Amino acid sequence: MQKELEYPFDSEYILKKSKSIKQRLLADTAARTPKKIAVLGGSTTHDIVRILELFLLDRGIAPVFYESEYGQYWEDAMFGNKELDAFGPDVIFVHTSLRNIRTFPAPGDSGERVEQLLEAEYGRFETMWEKLAQTWHCPIIQNNFEYPYFRLLGNQDGAQISGRTYFVSELNRRFACYAREHDSFFINDINYQSAVYGLDEWSAPFYWHMYKYALCLKAIPWMAHNLANIIKSIFGKNKKSLVLDLDNTLWGGVVGDDGPENLEIGQETNMGQVYAEFQSYVKLLKDCGVILNVASKNEEQNALAGLNHPAGILRPEDFLLICANWEPKSSNLLNIAAQMNILPDSLVFADDNPAEREIVRCQAPEVTAPEIGRPEDYIRVLDRGGYFEVTALSEDDRRRSQMYQANLERSRQQASFADYGEYLLSLQMKAQIRPFEPVYMARIAQLTNKSNQFNLTTRRFTQAQIEEMAADAGRITLYGKLEDKFGDNGVVSVAIGRVEGRCAHIELWLMSCRVLKRDMEFAMMDAFVQRCRAAGVTTVFGYYYPTAKNGMVRDFYSLQGFEKVSEDAEGNAVWKYEIPAPYEKKNHVIEVEGQDAL
Repeated sequence: MQKELEYPFDSEYILKKSKSIKQRLLADTAARTPKKIAVLGGSTTHDIVRILELFLLDRGIAPVFYESEYGQYWEDAMFGNKELDAFGPDVIFVHTSLRNIRTFPAPGDSGERVEQLLEAEYGRFETMWEKLAQTWHCPIIQNNFEYPYFRLLGNQDGAQISGRTYFVSELNRRFACYAREHDSFFINDINYQSAVYGLDEWSAPFYWHMYKYALCLKAIPWMAHNLANIIKSIFGKNKKSLVLDLDNTLWGGVVGDDGPENLEIGQETNMGQVYAEFQSYVKLLKDCGVILNVASKNEEQNALAGLNHPAGILRPEDFLLICANWEPKSSNLLNIAAQMNILPDSLVFADDNPAEREIVRCQAPEVTAPEIGRPEDYIRVLDRGGYFEVTALSEDDRRRSQMYQANLERSRQQASFADYGEYLLSLQMKAQIRPFEPVYMARIAQLTNKSNQFNLTTRRFTQAQIEEMAADAGRITLYGKLEDKFGDNGVVSVAIGRVEGRCAHIELWLMSCRVLKRDMEFAMMDAFVQRCRAAGVTTVFGYYYPTAKNGMVRDFYSLQGFEKVSEDAEGNAVWKYEIPAPYEKKNHVIEVEGQDAL
């Protein structure tokens, strides 16, 4: 990540140096996911688009924008135009604000009158959202409303039913209810953002009357940063693990020198309370599916003594890996990524020592090491950095730490076996492989946007698109769940094939890194062949599109018995498989629920 785009950032610098920042970003040839973003504005949006592009490039997304004419958000949404129709957005952002509310209650209006106004105002937006969803079938991001910049009824403006503050709060509540009920609809919370930034400055009337900006110029990077966090989360670009230093990060003091009994943690001192609050925040991140790890220069027994402090909130069992040793932290971070079977760019490292952070940036540059500031700032910096932005929170997300812990137990058991096949049989694996089902649509869409290493075609789909494919009789869809004696891995594999006559074309085949080398790909192949036969398919075409991250599946089709048809200079390859009769099952270690004989 570009340091000047990490929170806390200098908004004025970003606005002034946007061109040079963009040049530096584009000079980085790291692979980015292309996305088309339609910005439908109720105010001037040019500078929002300009700055949003920087944050998206920094988060691994290569954006292309459609920008509505000034104030034409409603017209574009409801009636479209040739340019928007040709654009075909992957995500739509509706940038409206308090300035776009058409009618407010008058002081003293009755409850019945206020309800009529609320219904009219909310109904106009709901109609627009439904039209957008029906037309484009892509995620929609909608601003809620900042509070009014004046209060006619003073402190009662939020309590009296005819108050403007009450009216805005009620509209925001209804927007939030809609978001809860629609999986591909997300709120960009400018109500919170403006409060954090300072409402007087955010809503300064000068910028509206002079430039038709709905917020002040300096607040644009702050809003664009928040918006980019939503977009990168939708498309699977979130970080996965928070790796923590210990001394003066999770507690005050150095456990090896001061002894665990003298650490500042708990309610006895003001700084002890600060560290306890930070540990509580970290514990809540774990509840949201963030994997916790430790990278600390310490003796392991001292690290464990500190984590077992009676006033501490976090315990050793809250962490997947505790790397407490005297190796460079950069080495420990890379080791953590390797043991988790994830890429280093999925890690966020929190360390109070600026020298250690800089060493990590130099020696493990893919790892994000934010400037976390003083202990009082730790929560704010990590929280507003948006590294773990939540757009969906599935049961699998909440159980992620438990799943990774089970994977470590599997690795330990593997080490005790001389024969890998015997090890796989010892896991007592059971799979459920079925066509897409409503209960798993959100997880399936999440996997398509998060899986990078075992991903043959690298295509990304929204939940709405996944639901469309599930209903398409011309497609074969499969999800795979896997469990074993150590626990349930949840939905870990997805395959989609497009049927054309007696041929099937593989549009997507991916698998979570959690279950690599467990033969789940062979079980999925058996199920895919079974579905092909039921559809009268005799030939399967597979496609491999190489990226910087999916080299591990270069030989996937060869291992499944495909023959290569063609390959271009970039490594894009087409493979062909004639389904034999009889077909010999490839999976011999996983018991697949309800799978008929092939």
